Amino acid sequence: MNVGIIGCGAMGLAMAGHIVKRGGGDVFAHDVDPEHLKSAAGVGAEPFASLDELGPRADLLIVMVATDAQVRDVVTGVVPHCRPGTLVAVASTVHPATMRDLAEPVAAAGAKLIDAPVVFGLSGAKEGTLLSLCGGAEADVAEARETLIAYSKAVHHVGPLGHGQLAKTVNNMLHWAACVANYEALLLAKRHGMDAQALREVLLDCPAENGTLRQWDNTRFTWPEKDMDTALELAQEGGLTLPLFGQIDQLIKLLKPDHVKALLHGDSAPYLGREVRPLPAP
Repeated sequence: MNVGIIGCGAMGLAMAGHIVKRGGGDVFAHDVDPEHLKSAAGVGAEPFASLDELGPRADLLIVMVATDAQVRDVVTGVVPHCRPGTLVAVASTVHPATMRDLAEPVAAAGAKLIDAPVVFGLSGAKEGTLLSLCGGAEADVAEARETLIAYSKAVHHVGPLGHGQLAKTVNNMLHWAACVANYEALLLAKRHGMDAQALREVLLDCPAENGTLRQWDNTRFTWPEKDMDTALELAQEGGLTLPLFGQIDQLIKLLKPDHVKALLHGDSAPYLGREVRPLPAP
């Protein structure tokens, strides 16, 4: 199968490299940044400067760009140039409604569409251990599976189109909630004189262990506002009141990677406008 990667930033570049290593077909790449295209060529993908040139060459197109607007522009821009039956997999994290909005123009072009957002971030992309959460027709997900598994430790079909993005949203909600809970709990321990990093290592053997705590050194706090906006919009659409996540939406905006580093390894850590230090020893 010939595969096109649209979006060759850090994530897309790593994913392209794993697909090239897997073999079984040509790998093509497109990005608006010429430097990203050079990097894609460096991992073995053939670079294309335009979507109209890339579209006819690929059996499967994997979209890995940053925003909903970019996904819409890319997908509607490329499908008119694709061969009938071309499969488009949106690996970007977007609102489920974006996938539903794209269904009609993709079908009108004779192409097929699935959502396949990934979890485990940049470290997972580099290691080839992402997890793909797929929504769409079962046959279409099955068609993409062999390629997606090149950069994923597992590929899950979670439901119809848009449900991959919905599953990613739920994962993101729990991840950001865990970030806040981990921070507040370890801040309490630090305030009372415990080594937060040493306690974190102990907690990884306790019932309180969570995936976010285990991977906390790699949490980049890149998209919490976007993720929580999607979650709260979906809650509003569903007529749900989620007061906990209303607070998570506010609190997660206060945390940054250097705050976690200070909490785990520094003499003090910031929170809610206060610099928290250990209490004097009794």
